[in-house]
Amino acid sequence: QVPFVESGGGLVQPGGSLRLSCAGAGDSVSDEIMTWHRQAPAKAREWVATLFPGGATFYTDSVKGRFTVSRDEAKNTMYLEMNSLQPEDTAGYYCKKHGTSTWGQGTQVTVSS
Repeated sequence: QVPFVESGGGLVQPGGSLRLSCAGAGDSVSDEIMTWHRQAPAKAREWVATLFPGGATFYTDSVKGRFTVSRDEAKNTMYLEMNSLQPEDTAGYYCKKHGTSTWGQGTQVTVSS
């Protein structure tokens, strides 16, 4: 069983928004360092954002000011709010606990007009 399940992806026009979810399945998002990553076609997977237990967040430069990571412990879910989406944000998006190597199935985000 994968520890987390991603959802919320889809097709959106440039400038649009999406909110991705990372729901705990076999694991908890609480009190953990959680991360978002993405992989575009023919490219290596890259780190996107990190959420620390105390609420501190860090983002890769290309998404700063556009993406926001948050967590709802009651729902055991982490979110990635994505605004001002651009075609270069097109990728499969994945979440996981920092320091682990188990990936879920991801959720596809496609930004196209």
